[in-house]
Amino acid sequence: MGCARTGRRGAPVSAPGAALLTRSPVAGGGRGLAAQLLLALVSGGYAVGAALGWGSDRLAKVMGDFGLSAAALLAAVSCYHYAHVIGRRERPAWLMFAFSSLMGALGNGIWGWYEVVLDEKVPEPSLADFAFLCFAPPAIVGLLVLAKRPVTRAGWVCLGLDSWLIGGSLLTLSWSLALANAARTAQSGAPGSVPRAALSLAYPLLDIALVSMVLVLHFRRSANNRSAVNTAIAALALTVVSDALFTSPLLNTTYKSGEILDAGWFAGSLLLAYAPWGARRTEPALRPGPPRPDRPHSRPITGSLPALTPYLAAAVCTLGILYNVVDGRKVDRMVVFTGCTVVLALVIRQGIMLLDNIALTQELAQKENHFRSLVQGSSDVIMIAAPTGTLRYVSPAAAGVYGREAEELVGTELASLIHPDDLGRVVHEVRRFLAAPPAEEPTTRIECRFKSGGGEWLNVESTVNRHQGGLILNSRDVTERVRLQAQLQHSAEHDPLTDLPNRALFTRRVRQALTGRRAGDHSTAVLFIDLDGFKAVNDTIGHQAGDELLVEAAHRLQDAVRAGDTAARLGGDEFAALIIGDGSRDRGAREYQVREIADRLRATLSQPYRIAGSEVRVAASIGVAFADPGITPSDLMRNADLAMYRAKAAGKDRVELYAPQMQAEIARKAEIAGRLRTALHEGEFALLHQPVVCLATGEVAAVAAQARWRSAQGILFTPAEFSRVAEHSDGPAAGLDGSRTAQLGRWLFEEAVERAAERHRAGHDVPVAIRMTAQRLLDRSLPRGGVEALLNRHGLPSGALVLELAASDPRVAFDELERRLTALHRLGVRIALDGFGSGYAAISALRRLPVDLLKLDRGLVEGVVESARLHKITAGLLRIANDLGMQSLADGVDLPEQVLALRAMGCTHGQGAAFSGPLDEYRLRRALVRGTFPVPGGTAQPALAGGSSGGPMVIRRGSHNETPVPPA
Repeated sequence: MGCARTGRRGAPVSAPGAALLTRSPVAGGGRGLAAQLLLALVSGGYAVGAALGWGSDRLAKVMGDFGLSAAALLAAVSCYHYAHVIGRRERPAWLMFAFSSLMGALGNGIWGWYEVVLDEKVPEPSLADFAFLCFAPPAIVGLLVLAKRPVTRAGWVCLGLDSWLIGGSLLTLSWSLALANAARTAQSGAPGSVPRAALSLAYPLLDIALVSMVLVLHFRRSANNRSAVNTAIAALALTVVSDALFTSPLLNTTYKSGEILDAGWFAGSLLLAYAPWGARRTEPALRPGPPRPDRPHSRPITGSLPALTPYLAAAVCTLGILYNVVDGRKVDRMVVFTGCTVVLALVIRQGIMLLDNIALTQELAQKENHFRSLVQGSSDVIMIAAPTGTLRYVSPAAAGVYGREAEELVGTELASLIHPDDLGRVVHEVRRFLAAPPAEEPTTRIECRFKSGGGEWLNVESTVNRHQGGLILNSRDVTERVRLQAQLQHSAEHDPLTDLPNRALFTRRVRQALTGRRAGDHSTAVLFIDLDGFKAVNDTIGHQAGDELLVEAAHRLQDAVRAGDTAARLGGDEFAALIIGDGSRDRGAREYQVREIADRLRATLSQPYRIAGSEVRVAASIGVAFADPGITPSDLMRNADLAMYRAKAAGKDRVELYAPQMQAEIARKAEIAGRLRTALHEGEFALLHQPVVCLATGEVAAVAAQARWRSAQGILFTPAEFSRVAEHSDGPAAGLDGSRTAQLGRWLFEEAVERAAERHRAGHDVPVAIRMTAQRLLDRSLPRGGVEALLNRHGLPSGALVLELAASDPRVAFDELERRLTALHRLGVRIALDGFGSGYAAISALRRLPVDLLKLDRGLVEGVVESARLHKITAGLLRIANDLGMQSLADGVDLPEQVLALRAMGCTHGQGAAFSGPLDEYRLRRALVRGTFPVPGGTAQPALAGGSSGGPMVIRRGSHNETPVPPA
């Protein structure tokens, strides 16, 4: 058969793209091992069969020809299929491998057609030789595709030189051993010798080119297909070894198809078929990223092989020339020519490497100077610590950051510079970092205290990297940042005025008390504290004085609570205290203990304050709630808040313990407030009028407008019942906001004026009295001149309106109030001072405001008969009204005895159940037609139309000259 069968048995193997696959060796390890065992079993079975001769010559030819053809065809199909699932960059390589294997299968098939089917000797040359010659070039192209491509022209030149160094050296050795004889045979001119010699030369030369590319590819292979390339190198090595054995004198003349040598070519084809799929199953999923420093790419000897390749090639070339010299033969011109070109290529390559090394050395020196400048000029301290923890290098910045020279720190143990309290944490973090995979955690960050040259401890933040088993630390001083963070944290959790914990920190500590070790301690309590009268301090002596009072109160509160308890300011004049329990389960004992603490706090906070040279007094209302089982922090604080508002509602300057009924009361108020809002929206309010009667004659002098709320359940709420909800805005269940209260006041005023105008047009010239607060009268949100415009719109004479000025807050500007009331008084609007004798109806109001009528408070009227002291107070107030020439009106006159007593004191008018309750419009007009009500102790005279005694209430200064009669 000759050398014609040399090249057809080879098969290049490669598995590019394995790094793109994500199947892990754990997932595919079992199937990969099974495929490897099957490959070894089939190859071993073929080798055993070939070694035993297959039992017959015909079967040996079948297995030696068609068996190799089938294996090569399997490799072609496998590579072609894999080319359609791999990435675009590697796809041409696998298509080349598929074509190369197809040529091998075709050559072996043709060979078997002659030997097995036709039972003839294969002609030389034949189509099989053409197919075998087409085997190596596609494989070489495929290997070039998979190789790591140079990025510069010099790299491409070195790639070509390396290929020629390997190929030329192999050619020199092969020519000296065998190829020279084949060339001389071709030159002899014997019949058929030229084609046979050409084939004998072509196959080894292609093998040499293939081996050259394999070796070059081995040293230039990409990192993402290493397993596949190693498989290709193994397969090609097996093929080349089989070819070398076939061309040796030992087997060249005795070889027959089906012998043991075919097992090498058969195994190479199967290895090619297995390579792409087996590599994918066994290759771990590679991820892009920096190489792991704890796993070098190659061992030192393996890494130096690329550098030794030119010298090894020259050595092989020298061995070929020496072989001819030692054998006593004349050195062939081919050997001389090839050797010279190899030496020339070696010289050129070394020259390129020398220039490259010079450029790299210069670049390295520049980079070294650059990085040295960066390190020495950096404000951060860069330190290198050996694996033992000793500092081997410290940058000059240490002098400015740590106050210690770099030379002083070199050789120092790193642990001796770290604060003892931080050392354990730092050591633990360093050990954890060194044990972690570098690819997953390349750096870590450590913050600790570092000892400076002055002996103080600096807060240092360091970025730590691995370095030859040790550490590189890039450190910076962050002391100011740590201080700022601590300051910001303190500011975020403390009140800026008093420096007490704020609501957020107090809430967190309450949560810790309820969920920590004391979760089962039900004697823990929360106190909510409100300073009674603090607003008056702000309004009278100024906000700065109020701030000083709050600071002093905070100091008192902080000093009064126990160690371990928490005092806090929640906002405004509200404080709180968290009283940690002692674990007692006796409810009576815990209530006594906490109440004692609360009373002590109340007494301390109620002591006089020395503010701005003056003595200021405020009181404290305190609500207490206990941490009952299952309570949440928000519920506990809400309960204390409710108890505090109960203390304020009960008279202030007292301590109240939370009780469940408080929540029910708040819920009821909230329900009423909600229904009240709906009533305003749905128009459920009704307007009633209560007659104002002259105590001397019983005639109706005026009517007082009052609002009533008829709820959906048919309940008619009085002003006293819904006004507390409508005007209450200090508690946790405030009823209506300011806009709703203003809406209700506007409705009452407009409705009363409209009804009064209708009665006026009907002939009932009785003034209407409407209650209004000073704040509402001066509200800037109301249109200026709103009262005058309303009177004009409805056609009501200004003399028919009486404004009952409710007791006002002293913060109301008297100058503005005086101007407003004076302007209305000039138009004929009469002014009554409501609630005289209580609240803020002071003497200054009588002195400055244009008041026509004094309306006594109900509290004076209710006890005027029973209490001699109250009798004297009421008589004195009525005497003041009489001396000022004002008429007087008693509100809440419900009993005949009260009528007699008030009339005897000189009170001119009364309003209450002793005469009539509030009337709707129909009943009011009937009463106005009647004109009078019975008066106890005398007979009322009928009202005469247009008479002075029966007309509307005339309020004039000095109009009352009735002599007071002392009570019986």
